Amino acid sequence: MARAPRAGSVRKVKKGSTGKGSGGQGRQALEGKGPTPKAEDREYHPAYRKKMLAERAAQKRGAQRGGQQGARSNTGGGAAQRRAKSDDTELVTGRNSVVEALRAGIPATTLYIAARAEMDDRVKEALAAAAHRGIPVLEVMRPELDRMAGRDAVHQGLALKVPPYEYAHPAELLDLTIRKGQKPLFVALDGVTDPRNLGAVIRSTAAFGGHGVIVPQRRSAGVNPAAWKTSAGALARTPVAMAPNLTSTLKEFKKAGVFVIGLAAGGNTELYDLELADQPVVVVAGSEGKGLSRIVTETCDVIVSIPISGIESLNASVAASVALYEIAKVRAQKKA
Repeated sequence: MARAPRAGSVRKVKKGSTGKGSGGQGRQALEGKGPTPKAEDREYHPAYRKKMLAERAAQKRGAQRGGQQGARSNTGGGAAQRRAKSDDTELVTGRNSVVEALRAGIPATTLYIAARAEMDDRVKEALAAAAHRGIPVLEVMRPELDRMAGRDAVHQGLALKVPPYEYAHPAELLDLTIRKGQKPLFVALDGVTDPRNLGAVIRSTAAFGGHGVIVPQRRSAGVNPAAWKTSAGALARTPVAMAPNLTSTLKEFKKAGVFVIGLAAGGNTELYDLELADQPVVVVAGSEGKGLSRIVTETCDVIVSIPISGIESLNASVAASVALYEIAKVRAQKKA
């Protein structure tokens, strides 16, 4: 006697079907969804997020390069072309620098003071000047002010947020000096990349009656918080001019009757024998180690050495200070 088939073992055939086997039914499901996407293409994977962040960073760098190229290609006149390289605000740090900047009326947006800072006369004057000009005063913790000022800056518990420094034009600065009936005395820096040296030169220029400092547009230190701090406030009253090409600027000064004096250890004239001290002059100091570049050396009217003993050379700020002092002394003797 035949046994009844087990329940579920017989497939029911739909009406109208031939009753044949599956013959490939479900083949599409067996084919799958293709190769597995790479990790960086899967939105839920960490590699995808890293990829997107990298692409955004690349786009940002490209936009910044495009903006810088556009700024460099615009060589027309006006103060906009002589602005600092960065459009971000800057911090003037140090009590003397902040007070001098406020005295000079430099535009400022915020005065920062460290919590529990010592209230000496300079801090009181800064607070009074800020209140008079309507500049907001913010008290911050000292670690936060350390971070804002930068690793190498010494803020002494006081900092002032200012817009980017406006560089003067060398020719305009020279014309202004001549129109005032003054005998030009400038300092130009060739390849000096330490902003603290720039600040020290600015301070010496102000101390010995100089009319400004000239820096090249490329491969040179610019005005930044370190320069402000080292200048001890002299930057507020001593202009800095930016030369697109230092050699061309020196040649223009020579055409205007200004003698170009280069400072170098192997100079053919000693500083104390300089006969041009009472003439309109621009003193050019080079970087420590490399000194003056060849093309700048060839442009100078005379190369002057400073007699020293015990060391090989002086850095730019010290050499410029000694030269400025000697020139100021000779000019004072001529007036007497």
